Amino acid sequence: MRVTQTITPKRITQMGADRVILDFGQNLVGWVQVRLTAAAGTTIRLRYAEMLQDNGDLYLQALRSAEATDTFILRGADSEVLAPHFTFHGFRYCEVVGYTGPCYLDTYTACVIESDTRPTGTFTSSHPLVNQLYQNVIWGQRGNFLSIPTDCPQRDERLGWLGDAQIFARTATFNRDVAAFFTRWLDTVADAQFANGAFPDVAPRAVVQDEGAPAWGDAGVILPWTLYRVYGDTRIIARHWDALTRWMAYIAEANPHYLRDARLNHNYGDWLAVDGDAAEHTMATLTPKPLLATAYYAYDARLMAAMARVLGRTAEAAHYDDLFAQIKAAFHRAYVGEDGRLLGGTQTAYVLALAMDLVPAALRPTLARHLVADIDRRDGHLATGFVGVSYLLPVLTELGYHDVAYRLLLSDTYPSWGYSIRQGATTIWERWDGWTKERGFQDPEMNSFNHYSLGSVAEWLYRMVAGIDLGGDAPGYRHLRIAPHPHEGLTQVAATYHSISGPIAVAWETTAATLTLGVTIPANTTADIVLPVTAAAHITESGTPLSHFPATWATRSDGRSITVTVGSGTYQFVAQHQDAPVISSAHASSDAAQS
Repeated sequence: MRVTQTITPKRITQMGADRVILDFGQNLVGWVQVRLTAAAGTTIRLRYAEMLQDNGDLYLQALRSAEATDTFILRGADSEVLAPHFTFHGFRYCEVVGYTGPCYLDTYTACVIESDTRPTGTFTSSHPLVNQLYQNVIWGQRGNFLSIPTDCPQRDERLGWLGDAQIFARTATFNRDVAAFFTRWLDTVADAQFANGAFPDVAPRAVVQDEGAPAWGDAGVILPWTLYRVYGDTRIIARHWDALTRWMAYIAEANPHYLRDARLNHNYGDWLAVDGDAAEHTMATLTPKPLLATAYYAYDARLMAAMARVLGRTAEAAHYDDLFAQIKAAFHRAYVGEDGRLLGGTQTAYVLALAMDLVPAALRPTLARHLVADIDRRDGHLATGFVGVSYLLPVLTELGYHDVAYRLLLSDTYPSWGYSIRQGATTIWERWDGWTKERGFQDPEMNSFNHYSLGSVAEWLYRMVAGIDLGGDAPGYRHLRIAPHPHEGLTQVAATYHSISGPIAVAWETTAATLTLGVTIPANTTADIVLPVTAAAHITESGTPLSHFPATWATRSDGRSITVTVGSGTYQFVAQHQDAPVISSAHASSDAAQS
């Protein structure tokens, strides 16, 4: 953990003769260093907060029992430089009490602390709200990846919650090189595994001693798979294979009928979902916890089968394939109605069933329509919590409702990512309604303003808006899928990702006449480049018609897009107006949804 950046205050507000409040303009993690001269024995107190009250004072209630205070007693030397070195704070604002001298540019400096993971991704677009959302995600990761993936850095918690980590892990791999960071933390997760095989809810297992919560304990399976896919590291699977099989046995022992409705322990469900915060809610408005738990049990089984194949464990792969099929069938019998409606009817229920392949192919378009109908019923707003949010936009795009996904992305009314940005957020909030104009601050017992979970949407920005994704079954970006999804809400997008196989870059721009797509593919890799146009006749690459390129490019069409398979290099595709990009502005047809 290091100081990786320093920031000077954007505003200093005098609150009294010896009291000022510093505004650094960014919610960050670290400490404030002071450089000043005062008489020996002068006591300077610094106190930290993320938000201000209406009267301009620090909002401290959400810190709970955390003092978030540094106290310095000066020795009277010229230009003393003071800073703590064995703590950190989460803050945008700092109150300084006890100093009456002049303030210069370097009197107060915020020192940003983080695990020094190398930046690997960038994303920018033509839309300021989307750009700010991306920056909020980055700062949320920087502030919470300190030795372990903490849930929040400011209050008396700072725990390594497994659910938060697994939901955000794929986004984290795009933003930073977290291979070593997560590899080390997974050893901590394994160390914290209970004797009965249950993974803990937090690792290290401090304060919270609960075990096996659905979507939390399942991180023990999901994270090794994620690291294998992104970095091509089979060792992480082999190292933890025994721990993974013990976890699966822990669930199976209590749920021989394949529905995970026993041993749920402290089941958090779809934590902090919108409906779950409403005082008038009933259980019918919440995602049923056994449904969520069963979905993750099925997902675990599917990933275990895939990882067993990676390790050459053929018999175990067959076992987990069969287990997945049994859970899927049980899920369908218990939770899916004849009309394709799911028990509970929540957005999270639908996205889990679709993302985790828990319904027959013929029913997928029906579930997608029910999901979109719920979004429409809410006037184009989401209702997901920590668990559902990471799957929501990818599922909509995959099922042909990319316009709905963009509508959610670009919304700036409550609840949405844009709403917090309109309120000045510079990090991701724990709750959609951490502060609202109507109600002010939410319950201070659970109201962090730097909590990365809802920032898992950045995975979708990289994978589906920019279009940088893994291709096929090959791990480590040895084969890529470049499949951008333009939309009228954005006219330009540019993204880069320095993968384990080398640097990848995608930039696209749309006009009334053309779609221009620039792509860089790293050495010793191949890529399927998917152009969202309907025919190849008027597509050029670096000015040459696509039809003039060799057969090894393997150009093919599915009627809605053109796919070109290429090797490493830099390419510039232009699709002319005759084959205008498929940029949706209304709900997709049922045929598109079925695809």
